[in-house]
Amino acid sequence: MKITDVKTYIAGNNWKNWVFTQVETDEGITGLGEATLNGFAKTTEAGVHDLKRLVIGKDPFDVEHLSLSMFRNYYSDGGQIQGAALSGIEYGCWDIMGKALGVPVYKLLGGKAQPKLRAYANGWYRSARTPENFYKNAKQTVEKGYTALKFDPFGSAWRVVDRPDFYYAIENIAAVRDAVGEEVDILIEGHNRFSVHTALQFAEAMRPYSPTWFEAPVPPQKISSMVEVAKRSPVPIACGEDYYCREQFSELLAYNAVHIIQLEPQYLGITAAKQIAAMTHAHNGVIAPHSAQGPLCSLVCAHLNTATPNFYLHEVFDDFNVDWTRQLLNNPIKVEDGYITVNEEPGWGAELNLDVVEAHPYNPNNFLPLFSDGWEKRQSVEMD
Repeated sequence: MKITDVKTYIAGNNWKNWVFTQVETDEGITGLGEATLNGFAKTTEAGVHDLKRLVIGKDPFDVEHLSLSMFRNYYSDGGQIQGAALSGIEYGCWDIMGKALGVPVYKLLGGKAQPKLRAYANGWYRSARTPENFYKNAKQTVEKGYTALKFDPFGSAWRVVDRPDFYYAIENIAAVRDAVGEEVDILIEGHNRFSVHTALQFAEAMRPYSPTWFEAPVPPQKISSMVEVAKRSPVPIACGEDYYCREQFSELLAYNAVHIIQLEPQYLGITAAKQIAAMTHAHNGVIAPHSAQGPLCSLVCAHLNTATPNFYLHEVFDDFNVDWTRQLLNNPIKVEDGYITVNEEPGWGAELNLDVVEAHPYNPNNFLPLFSDGWEKRQSVEMD
């Protein structure tokens, strides 16, 4: 079997354009992939077409070699853009292998290490940033069966905040804890916002509300800053979604400071993601992969998590996106009583609905402006 082409499609979801790929072969088997990256849909789409010359004519079963080639052979560091494009192609290869062999991808990754996946809700707080709204939306979310919720209470904060904004963010955290009770996990999203000192002040202030983790409290580029926060914080630190190569995770893990690793398969590909999960396992850590892209990314993470013994939590946006997005795949993930179970269909077990893609085209204003007021509403935004 040989790869003959890679095609791309963009669906205009209002808070992030989703980039999908289809890897084609000379035997008629096609593989579905995703190459989404916030704000860079057209760029990653171009990246897919730049990289595909490295795989056309090659056997999709040689996925380890293909993944390395797409990462290494241009001798350039394309960062998350290169990683997203690589993943779009590599995901398609895994789907092809599963279809050709008649097995779900998780069986190719080692089989079922997890009978089901505990899910946490994200994207549930799409309203004005007030304690009252956080309380109401959190109650509605746990009523759907979720036992863990993640949220960013910080508005458009960056590096430092004034005292009223500081305490307002803590009020939002308190409102969620009050709404969900003591037995539900609350996960605080930092979105790389703060200086080390501000992050540590917030970590201390949120401690009475027993967050399960404080995620990405400082920018990821200086791993030493993340490590400093992790070693001094009274609550656990989680991070990793921004990294796009094994070496970054190797450096992070070497400090033995962060033990909740949120690798992003969308920037790594499954081949590297599986290796990083094993590296984390060797450091007595757990993985909670970042899954904030499109519906195929959710499925990919579900297969990876199912085959990973040190899996912790699975991120879910799908239940909180607009209705039409649920029609993009013919067999998307389903959350029942707060848990996900992957289906047993070959490959990813889903196909892309091209009619739905065509009905919702790319829009340059579809991205998440995390440092602008009102970003929580996840609406298409025209920037000044």
